[in-house]
Parts: sequence; C-alpha cells; structure tokens
Amino acid sequence: MDHENAGADRTPPSPPPELFSHEFATDPYPAYAWLREHAPVHRTALPSGVEAWLVTRYADARETLADPRLSKNPAHHSEAAHGKGKVGIPGERSANLMTHLLNIDPPDHTRLRRLVSKAFTPRRVAAFEPRVRELADRLVDGFAERGSADLIHEFAFPLPIYAICDMLGVPAEDQDDFRDWAGMMLRHGGGPRGGVGRAVKRMRAYLAELIHRKRGDLGDDLISGLIRASDHGEHLTEDEAAAMAFILLFAGFETTVNLIGNGTYALLRHSEQRRLLQDALAAGDTGALRTAVEELLRYDGPVELATWRFATEPLEIGGQRIGTGDPVLVVLAAADRDPARFADPDTLDLTRGDNPHLGYGHGIHYCLGAPLARLEGRIALTALFGRLPDLRLAAEPADLRWRGGLIMRGLRELPVEFEPVRG
Repeated sequence: MDHENAGADRTPPSPPPELFSHEFATDPYPAYAWLREHAPVHRTALPSGVEAWLVTRYADARETLADPRLSKNPAHHSEAAHGKGKVGIPGERSANLMTHLLNIDPPDHTRLRRLVSKAFTPRRVAAFEPRVRELADRLVDGFAERGSADLIHEFAFPLPIYAICDMLGVPAEDQDDFRDWAGMMLRHGGGPRGGVGRAVKRMRAYLAELIHRKRGDLGDDLISGLIRASDHGEHLTEDEAAAMAFILLFAGFETTVNLIGNGTYALLRHSEQRRLLQDALAAGDTGALRTAVEELLRYDGPVELATWRFATEPLEIGGQRIGTGDPVLVVLAAADRDPARFADPDTLDLTRGDNPHLGYGHGIHYCLGAPLARLEGRIALTALFGRLPDLRLAAEPADLRWRGGLIMRGLRELPVEFEPVRG
C-alpha cells in the first residue's frame, strides 16, 4: 500500500495497514475501516502485481457497481496497469469459458441475462427446495452419530455442489467428478496452473459434451433450459451455453460454501445471536430466518470484492480521479461495514431490519443465483442448528485458516463438536 489517495479525508495519523497478509486474510475488517476513513478510494498493488483501485465506502460502492462507464470486459484494461505479465486479470485464459455474464457489457449482457433468466426463474428455485432439504439432512446424517465434523468439507462444500449439479442436470453418476474438480478450484483459488488448470479443462470438456447430449434429449434441468432459451429468434451459442453453465456451477457453489461456513462460524462465536436463531427455528418463524441470513451476508459475506471493472473513460469516484483502463474493485465487505449506512456495523444483529447490503452486488450484474444461495443458506442453518442444538467450535479461532484470493472470503475448514445424535 504505497500509493497516497488524493481523496482521503485527512492526513492519516498512522501508517496504512498491510493488505493481503495472513493477518489481513484472517480479519480484514480493521484494515477496511482504516481505508474507509482515510483512503476510501485507494490504489494498491495486488498480490499478482496488478494495480487496482479499491472502493470501500457504501455510497461510493453502490454508485460504482451501477456506473455504465465501468466495463466488465477485460479488453478495456489498460496495458500499463497489467503489471507482472498480465497476471490476475480475468478473461486472459480459457477464453472459451469467458463469454458469460460476469465478463460482458450491454447489449450482449442484456441479451444473455434475458435468455438465462428464462431458465433460472423463482419458480424453478422454489421447486428445488425439497431436494436441497433432502441433501442437507443426508449430509448431517453422515456425521451426526460421530459427535464431530469438519463442516466445510463434510457439509458446506458438498451441499451446494450436489445441489447445483442436480439443478444443471448433471447425472448422479458424474457428480463426484464435479465435486473433485470443484474442490480443486476451491482449494487453490481457481488459478490457471497445475491441477486447477486440468480441472477447468475437464469441466469444460464435460459440459460441452453434456450440452451436446442434451440437445437431443431435453429435460427439465437448467442446462436444458439454457438450450431452449431464446428471445426474438436469438439462441445461446454452444460456447455461451457452456460458459454460462460453468459460471453458474462455480459461482453457484463457492458463494454458498462461504455463506454457510462464514455464517455458521459467526453464530458459533455469538451465543446470544445463535439462541435467537434457534428460537426462531423452534417457532417455525421463517421471516426471522430470512432476516438472519441477510445479516450474515452483511456481517461476513461470501464475496469480499466484486469482480473486476475497467474504466472506459476518465471518471471520478469518491473524489478520486480514475484513468481510462484502470481496474476498479468494489470492496463489498468494507461497504457492508460502513457506519455511514449501518448502525453498529461491526455488531452481528440477526434482527437488523434496515439492511440493504451489497453481499450479492447491485445493478445489472446483481448475482443471478442469489435466490438459490439464500435458499441453501436457510436450509443449511436449519439442518445444523435445528438438529445439532449444542453445536460448538472445536478449534481456537486464531488457528483457523482462511482461503486466499481476492474475490471470495471463506474458511478452509470449520471443525465442530456436538453431542452425538443416535439413529
């Protein structure tokens, strides 16, 4: 963090915090508080060597997420800002997987979003609820009698991966392969090298082959819906369908892994809030459960930074001049703890009513899969805290490891103990 911010409110009384360290990964919120106060729009070198602007205040973040002058297309990235060998810029690898909603602008984005939305409807998500409950209960059954578990690997990870595979229409006999490929990307942050690169290639090849097979035998699954999707005579191309299936699979499981993991961890560390949740579950208060999930998304959400944006012309954010081609990253985790928008933002309050958090973004790129993630989050918390009422952390918080990376925030493991449940 060696760049000064011309838009800072005052001369900082202390050196800026170190970003991207082990301490930062464990708890980034003190650093984000410093940035919000002293350098709300701050240019810094990322671990990849790429320099980008970090936007940390809620009002600035909300405006930035909806600003049409900021493109999602990496082609707008300035060559000067690429840093060390263009490392870390999305869209520079696996080009045939990159034609998806996160990397394109209108009018292509408008067309694809309209087409995909036809296959990803609230009705389809709601109809999926019994299957997600069945999966959650089966996973809890797998460790309930043991009295201990790693909730990331035994629950938070397999629940959404199997759920999204079912929703996409991946046959049951192939879903363990998807679990292995997704696990490789989750453990290593989706980088292009080694086993991760092989996992991406295998997943891409499998999706292409599955789409080809389904064209001759359409069902009621999401991939079949993507194939059927058309509007004014337009259809998804083969590459667009494969890319969309890939991003729905990857984004659809990793955000939910982190929602379940981060949310459960927060509840295990806030006993009074955990009691509120369990009281709501006992009373069948679905409204309170929905409100609780929204607060968990705000307090320590699964997505730390929104995906990349690139300035298509000079502009100003929070009083700071942004140059054409500069990368911009909106820090959702910082915006959602902004005291200018949220009362007592560092306090977990499951009854918080006024809670327009940015956990799943804002504007035209708002997460298409947010309703499914919320559904899975509600079901997961119900299964864990409803069936395992004495669930407790089985490690010191300082000993837990958080996955590195810029976009997602999540635990590598979450060891827990509880009274064994027989039968």
